[in-house]
Amino acid sequence: MIFRLLARTFAFWTALKRRIYSAIVTLFLAETGKGVRITPPFRFSNLNRVRFAKGVSLNANCWIAAFGNDHDQTIKVSIGANSGIGMGATILAARSVILEDHVLIARNVSIFDHVQTRQNRSVCLHSEAICDAAPVYIGQHTWLGQNVVVMPGVTIGRHCVVGANSVVMNSVPDYSVAVGSPARVVKRFDEATSSWKKAPKD
Repeated sequence: MIFRLLARTFAFWTALKRRIYSAIVTLFLAETGKGVRITPPFRFSNLNRVRFAKGVSLNANCWIAAFGNDHDQTIKVSIGANSGIGMGATILAARSVILEDHVLIARNVSIFDHVQTRQNRSVCLHSEAICDAAPVYIGQHTWLGQNVVVMPGVTIGRHCVVGANSVVMNSVPDYSVAVGSPARVVKRFDEATSSWKKAPKD
């Protein structure tokens, strides 16, 4: 009985802490919807260029950063309604990273819309210039498995599944399953038969 009471008390305080933390963090977002849940710890930069729609859930140890000069106030990270971001996920945007509604991201997923040059060995890596920035777009109802990496310029369509440990370097069409490093489409949904079919090999 006492263990059940302790468990309920712990759950109550954990939920309360998350609600308070979420309320504080969302004050700094460019736009926010109702019911956003952010679990600390949360690493972030330039939240004034980040948008969370209603019902977004962000789990612990995530890192979201929007890069740009002080005059650039455009929204660079947009996470759609009822999307869920797993523990340890990283989203870094110099141009734009857009997640549509109901996107689910598993643990330790990394999404980048840029790379850094490494031209001068005498210069600290943190001082190197951002280059090759290209927008990243992930369509609604898409699932990214654990440890997936999404590279700059990639579009992942609606209702897609990307398998764990995949590196997505090329765009993935709607209603597809992609796996591997680099990821390739292995299944497509056939609307004529309402079934998933193996994709032809390149």
